[in-house]
Amino acid sequence: MTLITAHTAPRDSRRDSRSDEARSGESPSAGARSGTREGDGLAVASFVLGLLGLLVMNILLGPVAIVMAIVALARSTARRGRALLGLALGIADLVVLAVLVTANGTVSWSLAA
Repeated sequence: MTLITAHTAPRDSRRDSRSDEARSGESPSAGARSGTREGDGLAVASFVLGLLGLLVMNILLGPVAIVMAIVALARSTARRGRALLGLALGIADLVVLAVLVTANGTVSWSLAA
């Protein structure tokens, strides 16, 4: 009686990781790119909301623009300048609101005198 043993080759971890990438459809750096892409979107959105907040609903849009700009900066956005502008405009929204509240004595305001 003969005993036959099969010799198994050690698994190549590099080959396995490549096959995992092929199965998932993403490379390891794709997650980093999507985080940067989300940060870029947040930077642009904070800028637009900060700008829009100077005209309407600054009590709501100002803080939202500030939070979105901080999150975009934390995610290392490629649009750092846009995120900083969004942060500045969000703060300006709150300053405009504070000035108008002290002048009118109310939270609501209009462009008509």
